[in-house]
Amino acid sequence: MKIRFEDIYKNPEIRLYIERADESMRAMGYTEHSFAHVHKVANWAHEILLKLGYPERDAELARIAGYMHDMGNMINRQDHAQNSALMAFYLLKEMQVEPDDIATIVTAIGNHDEGSAFPVNPISAAVILADKADVRCSRVRNKDFATFDIHDRVNYSVKKSELHVEKDSHIELSLQIDTEICAVMDYFEIFMERMLLCRKAAEKLSLQFRLTINQQRIL
Repeated sequence: MKIRFEDIYKNPEIRLYIERADESMRAMGYTEHSFAHVHKVANWAHEILLKLGYPERDAELARIAGYMHDMGNMINRQDHAQNSALMAFYLLKEMQVEPDDIATIVTAIGNHDEGSAFPVNPISAAVILADKADVRCSRVRNKDFATFDIHDRVNYSVKKSELHVEKDSHIELSLQIDTEICAVMDYFEIFMERMLLCRKAAEKLSLQFRLTINQQRIL
């Protein structure tokens, strides 16, 4: 079966697992990992590859991987990338997806978390960049500012995040941060590992990774 994103999006089992994964994240006090997040990751990964001139098929597989990448949070936050990959493997196999497509999607999903990820191919690199770029205030579910931890503060401070792709040059994550809520150094304290992974992912795509915060070039 030549899998399409529409087939994944309409699959009720996959939808249920994304919902349950986000329920687990909510219970543990993590930021939003539901449909707003996975759709943003899926669409950004798709857009990155198209803008760089990769085949439509590669972009479609990146979109599928982006949509399914966090299902493993249903099992546990720890090793969630690998759990998501295994879940995707069995789901796609049941759907009789071609083995080559399964391998590509599973590889991208299993290599998106900064604790163990490596951008092994352009599709996985696109998913990494899309996932790490989704920093925004609307992901914070804690409504009591007085009890915010550093992750809440950092996400809540980001009023706008955009990815800009310049073919044969760079990919830039541009953030607008309210520095009264979070200092720029706080962002680096918890996200430095992610930014280094983004640099590796950009290099896999033959690009330079740039980070701009409040119109100032940081990386």
